[in-house]
Amino acid sequence: MVEEEPPRRAKRELFAFLEVAALCGLAVAQPLLDITGKSPDFFLFYGASRREVLLLVLAVTVVPPVVLWAVGALCGLAWAPSRLAVHAATVGGLLAVLAVQVGKNLLPVRGVPLALLAILAAAGLTAAYLRWRAPAQVLRLAAVGPVAFALLFVFASPSSAVLLAREGGGSGPGGKAKQEHPPIVVLLLDEFPLVSLLGPDGRIDAATYPNFARLAGDATWYRNATGVSGWTPYAVPAMLTGKYPAKDNAAPHFTEHPDNLFTLLDDSYEEKVRESITQLCLPSVCERETPKGGLPVLLGESAKLLRQLASPSDSTQKPEESYQETTEKESGDDAPPPASPDFRFDRLGDNQPARFTDFLAGLQPAAKPTLHFLHLLMPHGPWSYLPSGVRYSSPDLPNDDNGAGEGWVRLAQQRHLAQVAYTDRLLGETIAAMEASKLYEDALFVVTADHGVSFTPDAQGRGMGAVQKAGDEVLWVPLFIKEPRQAAGRVDDRNWEHVDLLPTVADLAGVTVPWKTDGISAVRETRERVDKRYHDVPSKPVTVPGPANFAEVLRGSAGRPAALAQPRADLIGTPAAALPAAGSRTASATVSNADDFRAVDLASGTIPALVYGTVPSSVPAGTLLAVAVNGRIAAVTQVAKPDKEGHRFGALITDESVFRTGENQVDVIRLE
Repeated sequence: MVEEEPPRRAKRELFAFLEVAALCGLAVAQPLLDITGKSPDFFLFYGASRREVLLLVLAVTVVPPVVLWAVGALCGLAWAPSRLAVHAATVGGLLAVLAVQVGKNLLPVRGVPLALLAILAAAGLTAAYLRWRAPAQVLRLAAVGPVAFALLFVFASPSSAVLLAREGGGSGPGGKAKQEHPPIVVLLLDEFPLVSLLGPDGRIDAATYPNFARLAGDATWYRNATGVSGWTPYAVPAMLTGKYPAKDNAAPHFTEHPDNLFTLLDDSYEEKVRESITQLCLPSVCERETPKGGLPVLLGESAKLLRQLASPSDSTQKPEESYQETTEKESGDDAPPPASPDFRFDRLGDNQPARFTDFLAGLQPAAKPTLHFLHLLMPHGPWSYLPSGVRYSSPDLPNDDNGAGEGWVRLAQQRHLAQVAYTDRLLGETIAAMEASKLYEDALFVVTADHGVSFTPDAQGRGMGAVQKAGDEVLWVPLFIKEPRQAAGRVDDRNWEHVDLLPTVADLAGVTVPWKTDGISAVRETRERVDKRYHDVPSKPVTVPGPANFAEVLRGSAGRPAALAQPRADLIGTPAAALPAAGSRTASATVSNADDFRAVDLASGTIPALVYGTVPSSVPAGTLLAVAVNGRIAAVTQVAKPDKEGHRFGALITDESVFRTGENQVDVIRLE
């Protein structure tokens, strides 16, 4: 066999690399950079530096083709006849990945049928590549693709704001002082419908949420307050700039929103700001508190996203959907776990969101007026807290998917309400910390949320379907503003939209806003329009009826769908043995997380409060199941249609007293 000349071999390897690079660009780099490029909040949430983002772009565009080409080249060096076969297999594999992505966009089939179609398409295209020269020549020309995709990401995508940011984002000097500035404390919550706080009389359920009720008694409760968008990267900038969302996919970043609350107060206030998925405060002014991880986390999330893109099933998840509030322990704190089983809420370092602990510590008076700002992703999912602050783990059970079934929707709402109760505890800690430092009396204290969420069956979530069918749950949010030295609480039912937050806070802080806002100051003005403006898409507001939806809000829990009512609440807490023998029988149920009950550690701060599993297909949907722990009925739930893992029931146990350290007995009983 005649050995190939080096120049010819080098040319052949160059062509092979260009072909692999082109396919990697189409199958890997383009989809990854497109999705992350449209999600600048992904990088802001993880605190990614400019260097880390650029390294991620480099890893996405350069590493896959280099690695795949190198494997083929090494195989060729080891055994020359294998070179073409390995290269053809690489081309075929990348074509299959690309075919899956194209098929998802063009075809209704998913799963195994789509995978088979993708393999057939890749096989046909690979055969054409091997038979004719034209496909290879096209691929070599297309090798410029990864470079183009990287340049578009860096210079033209919404995420370019993270890379091209320059300090000095304000458009001019801060607001002009009119009077002495009070300290300001802003607690911004997330995904929090006002109706979750209300009892059947339309008032705050003081027994369940005593701290929100207490705040309402001290502050002005703007009961008719609504968010202007259901997506945080649009909703929060609108609140902090006083302007409706105007640009699609705009980064929630100071380069896109230079006129905002933080630049307004920069000259007059010390600023202690902890944002979550926005960065409206200049880094030179506000220290950035972010989850740790850096480039390894970005690479891990990108790899996860690529697996979802290459899957023939509909599992693609946008990066922003991975946002989770972390605890001290999860974010790297090595503090030992609590030693006492009665720790519950007082162990701030171990069992509360990490940045909240730092926020509390900073609530101290200072010589210069200070803005204390925290965007806390509570009671936003993932729902994992009981009212006491004890945590539980759960799989990806259905929650906000339309058609999930009443049993799953009820469970989702129960978990949400438990987390609302925990959020009430966090508010209580905030008030206590402010009282201890005398800030509660002197400060301008704002507590609100960016948007709500619907739990109405077949209208869950916060998309336009939910807005149209359950606007009272999606738009109306809690808003309490306690003015400095306010003596008594009052209710204000004027039409408030969250673009009013900045001008109102500025008025109460004695600062003039030097730019034109869409919002008005509730201190001086009243909006004549009664309907609401909602921006599912920036610059394209949708009108949502105000009075009719507000009337539904005021119905409180009495206005919730009857399907979401707790079934057989009278059984909770009763002995399982007391159930009538003729009226119940043990279901052939399988508890999927039964192992979690075999070694419960009450001192760990985590208990198996969520029980889930399967029942035979012969058990009809709607059948009631009682869940007993250690002989006591702890929850009653409803059989639902199977989720993607085959689970047919789930139940949340909020009474922690049914658990004991060590092994616990869990039983599922069918109620006739």
